[in-house]
Amino acid sequence: MSIQTTQTETKTDGAVKAGNGEYCFAIRELEGIDAGPGYSTSKGGVVEGERMLVGYIHKPRGTGSRMHTHPNEQFNFVVKGTLKGVINEKEFIAPQGSLIFIPANAPHSIVATED
Repeated sequence: MSIQTTQTETKTDGAVKAGNGEYCFAIRELEGIDAGPGYSTSKGGVVEGERMLVGYIHKPRGTGSRMHTHPNEQFNFVVKGTLKGVINEKEFIAPQGSLIFIPANAPHSIVATED
């Protein structure tokens, strides 16, 4: 596994660019970026391809994002803990092992619970 050191331009500030011979990333070891500056406490390593990006993102207990939208779809996989969310006014609880789908342009907020 490699940690890419040669940075090419990305659409997401601080993300690492995939491709150009780089295919495997130690994502938990990448320098973390603020995944939602101004509206979220989420932080972690992000790898960006041409049409999608993947992040290993951490939200401290009891914190998360305010309601927001973005033009891309988003998936969140809960590695540890529990997330409480609202997507298109629908509330839910997502325990460890859950996969959350957020449609493009859908108003959403995701918060890590205290447990």
